[in-house]
Amino acid sequence: MRARVPASSANLGPGFDTLGLALKRYTEVTVEPAEGLRISAEGEGSHLSQGPNHLAALVVKEVLGHLRVRIHVKSTIPLARGLGSSAALIVAAAAAAGCQDPFSFAALWEGHADNAGAAVHGGLVAGMFVDGVPTVRGLTLDPLLRFVVVIPTKELRTKEARAALPAMVSHGDAVTNLGRMALLLAGLADHRVLMPTAFGDRLHQGYRSVLYPEAQPVMDAMVAAGALGACWSGAGAALLGVCVDDSVPAVVAAAEMEMERVRLPGAVEMIAADTRGLITAP
Repeated sequence: MRARVPASSANLGPGFDTLGLALKRYTEVTVEPAEGLRISAEGEGSHLSQGPNHLAALVVKEVLGHLRVRIHVKSTIPLARGLGSSAALIVAAAAAAGCQDPFSFAALWEGHADNAGAAVHGGLVAGMFVDGVPTVRGLTLDPLLRFVVVIPTKELRTKEARAALPAMVSHGDAVTNLGRMALLLAGLADHRVLMPTAFGDRLHQGYRSVLYPEAQPVMDAMVAAGALGACWSGAGAALLGVCVDDSVPAVVAAAEMEMERVRLPGAVEMIAADTRGLITAP
């Protein structure tokens, strides 16, 4: 069985641990019967150890109960950049091994339903745990929106980014995030009402900025150049500028210029939303 799964951008400003957006970069996993474990990889992550401790092998073993398989992984999703590489690999490996509910499997494995939901269903989703049960719902996404993605060479590990967050936040900060998330959902459904302040956040981006001081200047530059808003992608280090077609070239150029000024090496590209999610084939 072969399974292809898109990248995903989670959190999306005020949508911490809730919103996920599928993007057109992919991880593909093929699982076939074999006498023993044979695993190979190409593209992003191909430098990782190709043995039984590879994430794809661990997932397949959990689904099948054995490793008498040949696994091939092909990916264009950068690792440790906040683009859902691990969620994509877990979903793809589980689906290729025959898992009947790869969304729940991946959400429970990782503890995050937003990336898993976007990876499986595509588009814009709300993903969360409801009474311990992974739950996902599709949300309206304006098809005219485009996404300028800053992909630095710098890595930010999710565990390290989580450690930067406080155990408690104020009532005022929680209310502010709720209001901005409502504005954000309206704007992502209709770009004509999307505004930069809808991406404001008081739950994670500010606390994590000590790990990534270059992020805010680059996001500010994208908005100044015409982006409708900008935010971290997941726990970083990728950044997302939300645009319409006319502004994409200027936003890309502004991001590249600001990255050079703050000495943040990396690439900038426009990546469209993926609306199909998980695709499997024999």
